[in-house]
Amino acid sequence: MLQIECPWCGPRDQSEFSCGGEAHISRPLEPDALDDIEWADYLFFRKNPCGRHYEQWCHIFGCRRWFNAIRDTVTYKFIAYYEMGANPPELD
Repeated sequence: MLQIECPWCGPRDQSEFSCGGEAHISRPLEPDALDDIEWADYLFFRKNPCGRHYEQWCHIFGCRRWFNAIRDTVTYKFIAYYEMGANPPELD
């Protein structure tokens, strides 16, 4: 089982968390101006990188707060955690 470090509660088992998908996706400013293809792109298409991935997580069985994490999709290792709305940390 993976260990995820909640920024507020500390390390916990993966079963306490829910992944909210890719981080840093902004809602279109004028959604009514989008055609069907653009709207579908916003709703359904996400990056699927091999390596570092920026994700949103919620500690659903703990403090219930959302945070962002950087996770390696090959090793499943969490590289960094940071608060929602904050810029990702600088990594090598």
